[in-house]
Amino acid sequence: MRKHLLFGALALSTQITFAQTVTNAPESKYEFTKVVQLDATPVESQGMTGTCWSFSSLSFFESELIRLGHKNPAELSEMYIVRKAYEAKADRFIRMDGKINFSEGGAFHDIPYVIKRYGIVPRSVYTGLTNGKTTYNHEELFAVLNSFMQTVLAEVQKGKGIGTEWKKAFSSLLDAYLGPDITEFTLDGKKYTPVSYAASLGLKMNDYVSITSFSNDPFYESCEIAIPDNWAWGDSYNVPLEDLVSVAENALKNGYTLAWGADVSEKGFNFRQGIAIYPEDESTIQIRGKDNKSFNDAGAAKTSNAFLEPVKELVITQEKRQEEYDGKTTTDDHGMHIVGLYKDQNGTRYFLVKNSWGTDNLPQGFLYVSENYFRMKTINIYLDKNGLAKELKNKLKI
Repeated sequence: MRKHLLFGALALSTQITFAQTVTNAPESKYEFTKVVQLDATPVESQGMTGTCWSFSSLSFFESELIRLGHKNPAELSEMYIVRKAYEAKADRFIRMDGKINFSEGGAFHDIPYVIKRYGIVPRSVYTGLTNGKTTYNHEELFAVLNSFMQTVLAEVQKGKGIGTEWKKAFSSLLDAYLGPDITEFTLDGKKYTPVSYAASLGLKMNDYVSITSFSNDPFYESCEIAIPDNWAWGDSYNVPLEDLVSVAENALKNGYTLAWGADVSEKGFNFRQGIAIYPEDESTIQIRGKDNKSFNDAGAAKTSNAFLEPVKELVITQEKRQEEYDGKTTTDDHGMHIVGLYKDQNGTRYFLVKNSWGTDNLPQGFLYVSENYFRMKTINIYLDKNGLAKELKNKLKI
């Protein structure tokens, strides 16, 4: 009889060590064997928000703190990052005459953008929850912010120029929904500002790089991924698909986790059953309901034997991957955190992915993502540059 590994509320380092294989769902015949699994902080829920980019990035940076020797790092404030990113997005939106995206979304490099300029605080200091709320719901917040920004834009376009009063009003809206901004706080008897606290963590923001793989830009050069949520115009290094896969697998084997930007609006992505695959025959997958517009929950209900026993998957090439991207069937939906590498009973490789949709599945907030799904639907990965192989660093001139 197969033994199943159940993920607890603690970091993954507390896993049950006697388990030899794990599975993804009740009655599943998948048998996953660990190749490598790295430490991560507990799974969180982003609630009804479009802020997966902040949750996944900070989960990644918390694992970085563990890797750097912080045994029990404080969990970092996703909503402090969200607040500061909103302020920066709003300013750029007005300066660009509304010709860039103003939305809940963001990208992994938004975190260094914020931390370098404004610092960071622990979640215990700034939860972003007000009036006794215990879960996140930003539907009203974004509707109010967006309406306000459209009004400001309309005034600017009348030729009045960019004033300063609107920023004060914008900040007051963030105060109302997320709580007052943090300028100073005390933690364990010591006073910090967000900037001094960020410095105390020892994270070097310039050490982190984004890697992508699309043939519309030259390989082994930097590019800006053309996605709406790249409002800060962050750069990525563009590499061939085989290099992208090698980067992820080699990094994990050398102790580095990765933030993962991906398309999850696919038949084969099934968080409820803890698995994402790219089957050769998708016709067996039945779908009830639809995904939330911000991909902030488990999405449509999906049933298929493909989620319960290994099936043949489509072979993914650079050309097929590009066709999906150019055809807008691969889109920038969701950010997650890759913390491990597993193999099934047939030798197929799967990435162990930490999500931010709570813990209501058998792997308690995690899922197993097949290498073929990763090959087809990855937008980018984000990691410490020291997790790259020396040969690739040389090609990229890092």
